[in-house]
Amino acid sequence: MPPEPLTRERILQATEEVLRRHGQAKATVVDVARALGVSHGSVYRHFPTKAALREAVTGRWLDRTTGVLDELAGDAAVPAADRLARWLDALFAAKRRKAGDDPELFDTYMVLTSEAAEVVDAHIAVLVGQLARIVADGVAEGTFAPAADTDATARAVFDATARFHDPCHAGEWQRPEIEGQFTVVRELVLRGLCAPAQ
Repeated sequence: MPPEPLTRERILQATEEVLRRHGQAKATVVDVARALGVSHGSVYRHFPTKAALREAVTGRWLDRTTGVLDELAGDAAVPAADRLARWLDALFAAKRRKAGDDPELFDTYMVLTSEAAEVVDAHIAVLVGQLARIVADGVAEGTFAPAADTDATARAVFDATARFHDPCHAGEWQRPEIEGQFTVVRELVLRGLCAPAQ
């Protein structure tokens, strides 16, 4: 049986496993190549530097969240207020899952994201864009009050809920009272966006 071709996706999967085993400080491109059974030069043909590989694996990790959220944001069959509530719920759940299910890898990614500011900024821009789509739909259907700047409103929603998705708050996410606190903030945001009754 011929060997499986070396692809970017295979390299990223192997890199994640190496990071899980060794941590970001000790993981090397040679370790990734060894896990794949190839030379490190083969890895460098896909990723010209170690930094490029680390950025790509960080982007892949962040993209796991954005795909699910994009489906929620774009579901025009669901009223905007419900969509926003579900989107915020899903973002919080995804971040908690990442922090709780694999804390070693989460800690590794915390370091990697601090090194990959452009990747993180792009991720945040996607999330805020999804929120802007929901806000615009809510304004169009009359559920949300008209906004002078939909993008600024979306960014305000993102910032207002940061405690429940910014990884710097991960230590708080397992506290028993966090669910209730999240619910209060989510409902406050929704009320703040709602158009006044006519």
